[in-house]
Amino acid sequence: MDTILVAEDEVAISQVLRAYMQKAGFHVVQAFDGNEVMKLFEASAPSLVLLDVMLPGKDGWSLLRDIRKASTCPVIMLTALDDIHYRLDGLNGGADDYITKPFIADEVVARVHAVLRRAEGINQTKDIIKYGQLAINTKGHRVTLGGNEILLTPRDLSLLLFLAQHPNQTFTRDQLIDRVWGMDYDGSDRAVDLAIKRIRKSLHDWSRNEGEIKTLRGLGYQFCVYKSE
Repeated sequence: MDTILVAEDEVAISQVLRAYMQKAGFHVVQAFDGNEVMKLFEASAPSLVLLDVMLPGKDGWSLLRDIRKASTCPVIMLTALDDIHYRLDGLNGGADDYITKPFIADEVVARVHAVLRRAEGINQTKDIIKYGQLAINTKGHRVTLGGNEILLTPRDLSLLLFLAQHPNQTFTRDQLIDRVWGMDYDGSDRAVDLAIKRIRKSLHDWSRNEGEIKTLRGLGYQFCVYKSE
């Protein structure tokens, strides 16, 4: 049974989320204060975190950074801040989805299932893809560069995996959103640019003699491979 950590200080909202998640078959752990989130995160090893931005003690942005330093566990941000800049900050910070309040609880459950399916799909994929010093263990959900592990969010790993499985092919933002984010995604295609930027930063030591993720102006992105194994 998957465990969902619900980090939400409004008791009524937290209880509604708990009830709907339990009805969907999840085990739920609740945190009402930002200072207790990481303790519960380490103790419960959740499959996904529903993380409110405006938590007392320690806010959601700081907690997102803490989670990303420690894990690739999927995180869905919950917030009343609907401005596009906040959405981009969340996605750029490593969040896997961003839901604004007020929300429909059934939609939150659907988003949770969608994010977990993406993460599960990564874990069920087989084989190890190698391009020079870059190795992607798709079965073990692990990326290494020169033997050193690279931590990526499930969505960023999904994007890297998709590109790596289609070397030297060009994909538009819309195609990548369709293949990686899914047809139910209703956010900005800017999320693709931000994800590519994060992946490039993580793989900055990958030699251009081996490969690179290229931007083809007016066309999209291409995972160019010069050396493979």
